[in-house]
Amino acid sequence: MNDNSKTTPFRMRRFLLLGLVVSFAALLSWRAVDLHVVQRDFLKNQGDSRHLRVVKVAAHRGKITDRDGEPLAISTPVVSVWANPQELIAERGSIAKLAGILKIRVDRINRLIARHGQREFVYIKRHINPDVAEKIRQAELPGIYSQREYRRYYPGGEVASHLVGFTNIDDVGQEGIELAYDEQLSGTAGSKRVIRAGRGQLVENVESISRMQPGKDLVLSIDRRLQYLAYRELKAAVKRNKARSGSIVLLDVKTGEVLAMVNQPSFNPNRSKRGGKARYRNRTVTDVFEPGSTIKPFTIVAALESGQYKSTTRINTTPGRLKVGRNMVRDMHNYGMLDVSHVLTKSSNVGASKIALSLKSDQMWSVFQRVGIGQTTGSLFPGEASGVLPGYSRWRQFQQATLSFGYGMSVTTLQLASAYAVLAADGVKYPVSLLKLDQAPRGEQVIKPEIARSVRAMLETVLGPEGTGRKARVEGYSVAGKTGTVHKSTAGGYADNRYVSLFAGMAPANNPRLVAVVMIDEPGGKDHFGGLVAAPVFSRIMSGALRLLNVPPDQLPVLETRRSGEAHHG
Repeated sequence: MNDNSKTTPFRMRRFLLLGLVVSFAALLSWRAVDLHVVQRDFLKNQGDSRHLRVVKVAAHRGKITDRDGEPLAISTPVVSVWANPQELIAERGSIAKLAGILKIRVDRINRLIARHGQREFVYIKRHINPDVAEKIRQAELPGIYSQREYRRYYPGGEVASHLVGFTNIDDVGQEGIELAYDEQLSGTAGSKRVIRAGRGQLVENVESISRMQPGKDLVLSIDRRLQYLAYRELKAAVKRNKARSGSIVLLDVKTGEVLAMVNQPSFNPNRSKRGGKARYRNRTVTDVFEPGSTIKPFTIVAALESGQYKSTTRINTTPGRLKVGRNMVRDMHNYGMLDVSHVLTKSSNVGASKIALSLKSDQMWSVFQRVGIGQTTGSLFPGEASGVLPGYSRWRQFQQATLSFGYGMSVTTLQLASAYAVLAADGVKYPVSLLKLDQAPRGEQVIKPEIARSVRAMLETVLGPEGTGRKARVEGYSVAGKTGTVHKSTAGGYADNRYVSLFAGMAPANNPRLVAVVMIDEPGGKDHFGGLVAAPVFSRIMSGALRLLNVPPDQLPVLETRRSGEAHHG
């Protein structure tokens, strides 16, 4: 066999191998061209889909402030930790490290991952401190991510909690002003596309999808100084009188703005919200009670409107009781002959009943209805009660008599304050406002000015030497007001030893600037009369409020005479 026959197979193998190498090189070159040119956009999109994320840009909630700009609710940035369960299942080591940093149990995280294994998002812990968030970031735990959110903080704590309310962990209003104006306060979250690295770190902001719109700020009518003053005095009074609860409302007579609104017991909105919803309700607008003798001034308004009575018209209340059908109306004492003014001074149920029974039922009902009894005040506060005012067509004689001194109807503390504001404003009814007003609203004349002023003058005698409200006096100022001591209703009638103690009044009486109502529910101490329990609280609050608002005293000669006398005797 010759040499050519031996070399032919070798050459063929060499050419075949060389062809394979060239073909493989060509294939690689083509693949490179295909990847970098032909399929470049497709592959980029595929890569982006694995690392591009659309993330939410949280919107911070609008501030709530008092009328002078002092903060009542603000939002502070916080960090929330979340995980992708599908990634975390393959990274069990991350779970133990994360649990250690967050100081939570490993099995709690495992349960969360198991429950949400088919999802790509689950919260591990919300609203953590910045230092803890930094530790998690530095740990670079696979499958663990964080996002910025906002947490609500209430600088006033329990002082304004029932009014302001609070939000839940998702920053949605749950109670109070936070709920009533949730849409205005909450704003709109934005979104953006970002590129994250393999361990979830943010590498680059790609584009903004929608802009975040922050919530609008809200300015309340509340004066934080007066709110604190009212809260302090109410808390002390409830404790001192061993009462079940209490509430106070302070109104600006000229505008209808609420300057203070407080309740006891209270709660701190910055702490856990566990517990029954009852502790969060704003009793000044949600809880109703029979107003008792504090309604008598409006019975007198009806009497004066009828033309049958003047302030000097005399009424015989002897012998201190009045039989109406099968029932009996009683006074504390036999006051004998009283004029209309002294019916208020002495708080005579018999006198009020005799006046009421001489009137047509619709005359009384009309006055009650015009000042807002049985209607909401228009405050727009969530859950505001309207109270109860029975239709006059169904009144029987005894019901008409008891309605004249505040039994058989129900009001809220805010409603009663709004009614007294009508007397204080010379018969003009202003809508109640929880927001600061730029100018006084247009009111409605519901009682003739001369009648309102006449009744106001009668209410000044309640704080005189013969009256039941002497402890409501404010040094240097004239005050008009009315006490109330109400037996609480029970399933079988009225309780003998459970009361609501009330005082409603205004100052200065000659040209009122402020109206306040104090309600103490079920005082358990030695005293239960409105003149002894609620009136002193009114005095302290009104005294402080008038001075804080720089309302000039209208009884300076009396003050100076008293002081000069004290100096002389000293």
